Amino acid sequence: MATGKKACVVGGTGFVASLLVKLLLQSGYAVNTTARDPGNHKKISHLTALEDLGDLKIFQADLTDESGFDAAVEGCDVVFHVATPVNFASEDPENDMIKPAIQGVRNVLKACAKAKSVKRVVLTSSAAAVSVNTLTGSGHVMTEDNWTDVDFLYAEKPPTWGYLVSKTLAEKEAFKVAQDNNIDLITIIPTLIAGPSLTPDIPSSIGLATALLTGDEFRVNALKGMQMLSGSISISHIKDVCRAHVFLAEKQSASGRYICCAVNTSVPELVKFLSKRYPQYKIPTDFEEIPSKPKLIISSDKLIKEGFSFKYGIEEIYDQTVEYLKAYGLPKN
Repeated sequence: MATGKKACVVGGTGFVASLLVKLLLQSGYAVNTTARDPGNHKKISHLTALEDLGDLKIFQADLTDESGFDAAVEGCDVVFHVATPVNFASEDPENDMIKPAIQGVRNVLKACAKAKSVKRVVLTSSAAAVSVNTLTGSGHVMTEDNWTDVDFLYAEKPPTWGYLVSKTLAEKEAFKVAQDNNIDLITIIPTLIAGPSLTPDIPSSIGLATALLTGDEFRVNALKGMQMLSGSISISHIKDVCRAHVFLAEKQSASGRYICCAVNTSVPELVKFLSKRYPQYKIPTDFEEIPSKPKLIISSDKLIKEGFSFKYGIEEIYDQTVEYLKAYGLPKN
């Protein structure tokens, strides 16, 4: 138990952040968290529901507000920066996602530098910052040394390019600001995340991971696009992702970037797995244009060598996500 320790979770209402808040409270941390609109009870009801677990305070803060994080970070030992602007429908990704993501990193890290109590900052990045490249062939292994090719994204502007650029540039900016301000920064790089959520709405990553089961055509196309662009469909369980955040916050020897990926697969391989495991659902099978093997795998070797072990494989990830979706009347037989 980490009694006496205090953590701040920036952007507490999200899929990862809300479960991280719960895990920290259960581990004995006092937790400060931030929300853009804490007055909106519907949006924060899943956070206030955690108040019985321990000392939880919710602060108002916005990523673009220069000194908005000072109060929330004050007195904390560790800060988790989980928030990121997401707007896939944006006509202006530069101003809607890229600039606010970079600005948010600066604002949060500067608040951490001001608060003398902060010993470590853990930033939630994304496999989107690692795996997008122009490599051809297959069998490539992506590690923490790899960065997404931002020049390629700016030149080609494929779907979701703004999000991919924002995650890559925000992570690079974080290392720069951390170095300038002598902050101990760890970045965690999760893949597509599934598993049960505390949020009032189904998170978009669960929608994407289960598109083949729910028959959501828009998201099935997004899943195909994801493999064509990033080279694989790589998935992790939400609980493993949150456990990895706490593990890296507490592990003294940890430094730099850590990929958090439980399963590397492809759309055709996923179709085979899901069809066999859930024969009651009608799963589309026509994916001849998609390579059956992923172009690359995203490796978690560094995290595992640090001493972390994944608890959930592909079976548990999907069994628990399907169970969770039943409350929403999904998937339909």
